[in-house]
Order: sequence, then structure tokens, then C-alpha cells
Amino acid sequence: MRENLHRFFRAARGAGVRVSPAESIDAMRAVSKIGFNDRQILRDTFLVTLAKTQEEKRALGDCFDLFFSQPEPPPPSAPDNDNADEDGEAGESGQANGGGGGGEAPDGADASEREASPTAGGQPGEGLGPLAQMLLRQDRNEIQAAIASAANAASLSDIRYFTQRGIFSGRILEQMGIGRLRDDLDNLTATNPSQAERLQAATDGLRDAVRETVAQALLLYGREEAENLRNEILRNAPLSRIEPRQVEEMRALIRRIARRLRERYSKPRKRQRRGHLDVRRTLRRNAAWGSIPFLTAWKRKHRDRPKIVALCDVSGSVARVSDFFLLLIHSLHEVVDDVRSFAFSGHLIEVSDILEKKSPEAAMAEIMSKVGFGSSDYGSSLADFEDEWMNAITPQTTVIVLGDARSNNLDPRADILRRIAERSKRVVWLNPEGRMAWGFGDSEMPRYATFCSVVRQCATAKQLERAVSDIVATYQ
Repeated sequence: MRENLHRFFRAARGAGVRVSPAESIDAMRAVSKIGFNDRQILRDTFLVTLAKTQEEKRALGDCFDLFFSQPEPPPPSAPDNDNADEDGEAGESGQANGGGGGGEAPDGADASEREASPTAGGQPGEGLGPLAQMLLRQDRNEIQAAIASAANAASLSDIRYFTQRGIFSGRILEQMGIGRLRDDLDNLTATNPSQAERLQAATDGLRDAVRETVAQALLLYGREEAENLRNEILRNAPLSRIEPRQVEEMRALIRRIARRLRERYSKPRKRQRRGHLDVRRTLRRNAAWGSIPFLTAWKRKHRDRPKIVALCDVSGSVARVSDFFLLLIHSLHEVVDDVRSFAFSGHLIEVSDILEKKSPEAAMAEIMSKVGFGSSDYGSSLADFEDEWMNAITPQTTVIVLGDARSNNLDPRADILRRIAERSKRVVWLNPEGRMAWGFGDSEMPRYATFCSVVRQCATAKQLERAVSDIVATYQ
């Protein structure tokens, strides 16, 4: 049962429940006290020892129900005679008294026919392989136990992808003896067609049961790999062409990216606030105690407070990309202390409060209702920023511009971007268009690029993560 618990922990991790080795040990100790007889108590035990959040409790509960679900045993089927033992005794008694109702064939029956018959002597499947005999007995509990044993021997818990279903189904059937079963079917077809028909129907049912077992295992053990594959596809998909049904999945992916970036960069910042141990000062300070470091001294390097100002084009061509970009930027408050966000199409407004106080869906709906889906006018929008918010730019500020730099043949006002670059630490331009399109048509990217410290293509979630990671890393 220990191995079964290890498989359950693996399935729970695949379902999104963070199970540490210490937590799995605690769960196993709890299970050793309560046992496996009461499934509801067992389920509650796992929820208490493994799940940390409501979301994890729901995921773990579903995983438990799937992992420990077993087909209900069928009601015992009534045998052909009420009591086989009594029938046997009656047959012997009848034979002893000269009666003709015993268990043996009539004297006129051909002995060779009795030997050839798969049901000779009253035993179903006599002379057949173990699997054929088990299927003819139609004991579902026995069949289910055999499938479970064969699945364990075939390492079914190693299944990861839906393309492996056929492979593992074949392995389980081979472990159960499908080769001998085929031979038995061929022999029965020639000698006892009716029995062969029963065995063929049972074989079809066995294949269905094996396929169901493999499908259940795929749900348990393949969920993590399937999610990773789906996320990898999303990470490399163009953000501007995400289908409506994928929007929520992409939002969840962006949140995971933000959490990963926070975990990566928040710890170094905590160490920097504390500083590094100054060995010389520590030894001098503790000279009275034989240089035993009762009192410590730390080196602290002054770092400017990081600031980000994000200017996002939310015109129709890049609105979806800006949606995910703003969500990512405002998920990094633990890393960057001061983030101010602005959105524009024909004119520019600040959207920091909207993003912080409302859900992503409500925030983007409000932003789009105010400035979204219009014709982009970079010159006018930059002029709005210079008139009202230029004092937000300091020598510690990183200015990030997300847009395709297409200003519909209007004045791009690159001079304003030059003044922004002179006041700020650096200007980073993230363009969702491919580089081959920069400078063609109404694209002003080459002119803007002159005043930017970094210019990068940013059309996918993977490129967006890499760009934001590089920006945040400069503050560590």
C-alpha cells in the first residue's frame, strides 16, 4: 500500500497540489493510524495534511475521487443449479441408486467428445488458459484485480501523454496473457462456437475495461505533462491572435509567469536590504570576546528605488498584447516598488488605479471603453504625457513603451521621446510586430529606436516574460 500512496502523491502533484516530502510523510503517518477502511475519513485526512488552499482542496478532492474510484462489485450471479455441492451429492446418490440424473454424461456419450468439450466435467473453460477461464467465470472483482496487477507490472503510472494510451493498453493485455487467449479463441471457434462467442464477448469487455483503466491513469498522471505542453504552446503563440476561448488560459499563464518572476527576484532584494557581512568590522567589534561574533556588522550598498513607467498602446491592432502586458507588470509589485501605467490610442490616460483596484477583466473593459480600439496617434499621446506626467520621470525610472509604433502617418513627435530618454534611466520599447515590418508603411520604429536603450520584438508570452525579466534584473 506504500507504493499506492506514492502514486497518489504523484497524481496529486500533477493535479496542482504542492506536496513536499515532509507533507507526504505526515500524510502516511496519519493514514497508518486511520487505515483505509473508511474512504471519507481517508479523504478528509489527505485534505488536512496536504492541501494548503481552497483551490488545492478542490483539486485534491477530485484527484482522490478519481484515484480511489473502483467499479462497484456486481451482485453475485445465480448459478445454474441452486447448490453445486448438493447437485454433486445428488448426482452421486442417483448414480449409486441407478438414477440417470447424475453429473456424468450418459453411457452412450462419446468419450472423445467429452475431452474435446471446453465444459467437460462441469468446469467452465477446462483446458483453456488462465485468462480465458477467468473471463468465462465472469467474476468482475477477479478481472478488476487482474487488470490492476497487470497495470502495476506494466508501470502504468509512468504514462504521460495521450499518444501512449495504445502502448500501455497493449502492455497490460500482454501481462494478462492475451496471446494465449487468442489461441484459445481460435481453438474454441473450431470445437465449440457457442463457447467461443461467449469468450469473444468477454474479451471485448476486457479490452474496454483496460482502455478505461489507462484513460483513468492518464487523467491522474498525465495532467501535469499535458498542462506543461499546453502552456508551452501558449507561451509561443502570438498574443494578438489568441482565440477567445484561450484568453482565460493565457491570463492564468501570465499570472504564473509573474509569480515565477517574483520568486526569482524578491529574495535577492531582501538580501540586499539586509546587506552582506562585513568581516573586518565584525571582528573588531567583538575583540573583547575573543573575536567570537556576538555582534555583527553589515555592508549595505545603496540602491535607488526602482521605478517603472509603462506606456501601452491599446489601439485595435495591439490591444490584446497590452492586456497581458499590463497584467504582468502590475503583478510584480513585490519586486518593483513604484509602477505607473498609462494607456493610449488617440490620447493618453493613466490607468494605474484602475488596474490595482479592479479585476483584470473589469479593468481592461474600463480602459478599452475610455481609450481602446481607436486609431493610434503616438505624437498626440506623447504630448499628453509630456504636458501632465513628465515629472513622473526621474533618473531612476525605466520607461517601457509597448506598441507597434504605427502612427497613421501623423507627426510621431520623436522629440518628446528624446526628452523622456534624457530624463530617465533608460527607455525600453517592446514591439509586438515582427522586425521585418519595422520601418515599412506608417511604422516609425526606426525613428523611435534612436532614443531607446533597448528595442525588442515582444509578440509572445515567452518573449514578454524574457523582456520583463531582463528589466527587473537590472534592479537586483
